[in-house]
Amino acid sequence: MNNRFRKAGMFRWTVCLWLFITPLAIADPQRYAEQNCAGCHALNEPAQEAQTLDERIGRKAPPLYYAGSKYRAEWLEQWLQNPRRIHPGGTFFGRHTVVTDDGDIIDEQALGAHLTLTAGQARDVSGYLMTLKGRKELIREGEYTPKKVSRKMGALNFGKFKGCRACHRDEEDYGGVSGPELYTAYQRLQPEYIAAYIRDPQRWDARSLMPDKHLNDKEIYKLINYLNLIGAAQ
Repeated sequence: MNNRFRKAGMFRWTVCLWLFITPLAIADPQRYAEQNCAGCHALNEPAQEAQTLDERIGRKAPPLYYAGSKYRAEWLEQWLQNPRRIHPGGTFFGRHTVVTDDGDIIDEQALGAHLTLTAGQARDVSGYLMTLKGRKELIREGEYTPKKVSRKMGALNFGKFKGCRACHRDEEDYGGVSGPELYTAYQRLQPEYIAAYIRDPQRWDARSLMPDKHLNDKEIYKLINYLNLIGAAQ
């Protein structure tokens, strides 16, 4: 075989193999997100008049226009490759809950599956989402310093004293389902975001279902210390 053709054949096989084993990148992550994510997630902050209770109840997924102020970049990239439900009852649990004589149960069939991305796609999309820094004025950079907390006292504070367990789970099968699970919160959320959201939920989301507990910084940091503790055990 002519050496030139042999080299050309080897080149084509090399290119094919490279395409097969290399995660496909996204040329325009913003456009990709607008086409594939915006149907469920808000990528831009809605006008104030659009932030109604009906909008909150009908919301399919959490807003992402402050994703860069909220998530840890490494967690977001990994989660997009292997998505799993964080809100046990969906973004608004009332639309996915069935009332029975034995208590309320979640209608799993009413909850859709999330799009799964390749490693390359997840890298590009998460990179774009982390540029969305809405509400950054609410973040106090570097305000939180992790400290040790007793698991027993932390759980008591989380459940009985602060009432967080009524809506959130601090264990996989223990706690409420109307809010997102919190036993993985420290891995996925920036601690400064956690503090800022607890401090004033309605400034992040005008129709947030989370009440403002009017906690001082010391009380907020105790809750974050507990989330750090239980997150390390996952």
